[in-house]
Amino acid sequence: MQWVTREHGNIDRVACPWLIKRFIDQDAQFIFVGRDEVLDVAKKLGAKSFDSKCADFSHEQPPEGEICTFVTLMQHHDLWGKDPALDLVAKIVSTADTNPEDSAYHEPEEAGLSAIAHGFALLSEDDHKKIAWETPMYDALYEWAKKKTTS
Repeated sequence: MQWVTREHGNIDRVACPWLIKRFIDQDAQFIFVGRDEVLDVAKKLGAKSFDSKCADFSHEQPPEGEICTFVTLMQHHDLWGKDPALDLVAKIVSTADTNPEDSAYHEPEEAGLSAIAHGFALLSEDDHKKIAWETPMYDALYEWAKKKTTS
């Protein structure tokens, strides 16, 4: 399946491809386009859209506060609540990607994730490079979360 989102990703638009490849669609291909092109390109290609206004999967605002696309993807693919470690990663990503005043979660690790993700964004505007570079970081965060949620 092809997945389309906005170019120049930071936190959510790099974390989501990690989640998609690891837990939803191991053969996923990611296409990054301008903000105003996401829905048209996704429709033309028969692809899924994410982390963009009116996309198939994006931020949502349930009563408890804003959640990022990572959490939305987990909920829509029946992953939420099944793996405490993955839920913790999702909460950290969501905290880092949403406005602190509106966020549903408030995980302290978000500051480190935010700094690292923004650092990678400064190193390159190439979204595929950012995914390649940050995938091991998300693998490591997930392993840390496994240890934390079982201790």
